[in-house]
Order: sequence, then structure tokens, then C-alpha cells
Amino acid sequence: MVKAVAQPASIEEVAEDIVEGSAAEGPAEDVEAESMALKNAAEDTPADILPTDVSPTDVSPPSPAAPTQPEPAPIQRETLDLAARDVRMVLREQNEQNQMLTTKLNILFVANGALLTSLSISRLLVSGSPFSLAEAFGFLLSFTLLVRAFLPRQVAVTPNLEDRKFLETYLALSYRDYQLQMLVNLAETYNANKQRLEDVSQSLKYAAYTTWVTAAIMLVHTLMTYFQVSQ
Repeated sequence: MVKAVAQPASIEEVAEDIVEGSAAEGPAEDVEAESMALKNAAEDTPADILPTDVSPTDVSPPSPAAPTQPEPAPIQRETLDLAARDVRMVLREQNEQNQMLTTKLNILFVANGALLTSLSISRLLVSGSPFSLAEAFGFLLSFTLLVRAFLPRQVAVTPNLEDRKFLETYLALSYRDYQLQMLVNLAETYNANKQRLEDVSQSLKYAAYTTWVTAAIMLVHTLMTYFQVSQ
């Protein structure tokens, strides 16, 4: 018997089978390739880049910045010169006030001396009447207050030339520091002398009131003595 052998397919049929097979298997191979690429990318990505779930309480709010204090403006040289001139002018006025109080002191001394001389000449001071006692007490109090105002008091001056370190201390300073230091010294000098002048002024005020009361008592005493003699 003769066995029949199948005829091979033609070239066109084989080509069509290959095209159809590749079209059917293509999409599956692409999907599998994409999934493998995504998996490899996830494994290669660092852990700190991957997004994580962060709660709002874990995030600390930014701390407010501390307020910056503005720096003081530097003192100009012209301002220091004007301040020093004004302070020295005030000290000159204080010195003039001291001279005025000395003049008042001299006037009150002269007035009390004249009244005492008048009483001594008229012999009213030794008459032994109540008016004589009041007049004697008035003169004693008035002269006591005048002597208290006349007593010397320590006068503050600046700079203190008795300090041997004055030149070493002040000449080493800059112009600005020297002016500031002198302003402080002049202010302290003014306050110290102000207290002294207030004490003198208060004593002179009380002495003036006492002199006026003593003069009034003398006038009444003189009038009463005159009417007693005339009667």
C-alpha cells in the first residue's frame, strides 16, 4: 500500500498564522511588562520619599519670631554741646540765687540791729513789761535763724580737683563719654546745692516773719508807753 503524505502548507498560510498569534499574545505580554516595571520602581524608591500618613497633631506649628528691640539712636555731638551749655546756665542761675539770698541775709541783719538799737535807746527793752519779754524773745529767735542761715555749708563743685586721678580718669574718655559724665556730675552738683539753698531760704523766711512780728510788738509797745506818759 502506498501511504499518503500530507502536503505542506503554503508560505502565505504560515505567514498569516504567525501574524494572528503575535496579535493575540501582544497585549498580554505588554500588561505583564508594565506590571513588572511598576513593581521594580516601587522597590527602588527610597523609604523617605514614599508618602506617609501624618496626623495634624504631629506637625509642630512654627514658633513666632522674638520681637527685635530697636537700637537707640546715637547722641549727636551738637546735642551734647547744647545740653552741657544749658546745664551750666542753670548752675549760673543757681549761683545768682545764692547771691540774692546772701543779700537778704545782710538786710535782715541790718534791720534787726536797727530795731535792737532803737529799743536800747528808748529803754523799752528793760521796762519789764510783757511787751519787753516778747520783744526780747523775738530778737533772740530772729538772730538765731539768721545765724543758722549764715553758717557755712559744704558747697558741691565739679570736677573735683582734689582727686588726683581726675586727669587719668577723664582724659582717657572719648568726647561723647566725657560730655555725658560731666552732665551727670553737674546734675548731681545742682541737686546737692539746691538742698543747701532751700535750707538757707527757709531760715531767712522764718527770720523775716519773726522780725516783722517783733517790729509790730515794738510799735504797739511804743504807742502804749506814749499814751501812758501823756495821761
